[in-house]
Amino acid sequence: MELVVCLKQVPDTAADITPLPDRSAVDPAGLSWIINPYDEYALEEAIRIKERLGGGTVTAVTVGPERAATALRTALAMGADRAVHITGPELEGSDPAVTARLLAKAVSRGPSTRSGSPPPSLTGPSRAESRGGAFDLVLCGKMAVDDYHAQVGILLAQHLGLPHLSCVVKLDLSPDARTITAHCETDRGTEVVECDLPALVTAEKGLNEPRYPAVVAVMRAKQKPLETLTAADLGFSADQVGAAASRLRTLGLQSPPKRGGCTMIEAEPADAARELLRLLREAGGVV
Repeated sequence: MELVVCLKQVPDTAADITPLPDRSAVDPAGLSWIINPYDEYALEEAIRIKERLGGGTVTAVTVGPERAATALRTALAMGADRAVHITGPELEGSDPAVTARLLAKAVSRGPSTRSGSPPPSLTGPSRAESRGGAFDLVLCGKMAVDDYHAQVGILLAQHLGLPHLSCVVKLDLSPDARTITAHCETDRGTEVVECDLPALVTAEKGLNEPRYPAVVAVMRAKQKPLETLTAADLGFSADQVGAAASRLRTLGLQSPPKRGGCTMIEAEPADAARELLRLLREAGGVV
């Protein structure tokens, strides 16, 4: 079974993030970078499916600068079999629509001979092989925590001509590996949907608990090859990617206002309650 996971490298959610002086982007100085948490759920689910089947291939794909290769190394250490890095200075400023087009071309290419032949499937011909395609299931996070666009996965499904299931918190594969049953979180509750493969799903928090790769796996991942692709490799010219082709513009970033200090009330419960009520009335007309 061929599984593809689309990843994005984002600033560590525990980091102190500030914009550049011109407010054009996040200041990268001193930041640590991680796999987008929602994408990590997608990756873990793909690896678990491969483990349950006893075979298959998990390919991690990302669009990003050179530093994004570390996210792919982490994916390999967790259990991905291959990694594809779409990169180049011409991609700077790509919006979700451009990113989805790049990913669609890369995913449609299938395994590359440059990164070696895929490991043999232990479950016989995959659905992808039987239909002449390159994948059986594509998994993405529901959104990236740095921009909250929540668009790339859905746009990618459109480009690939796939049905998509969003905000998945539980995913079951049929015994013949030809359909999936997904529990999708919605505003109205949980919706249970069955879908034929190939398909695309976006992962929600709660789908699983991502593993921590062992030290030996991390060391081995450093030696594994990464396939690197440019926009030209995928058939795009410079004016078809990056800021030049993007319809979404970031006008500026700013840090949220700092919260005011708290006031500690030290008194007997009845007196503390009266003082709290007085402060709420005088400070902001809360009551």
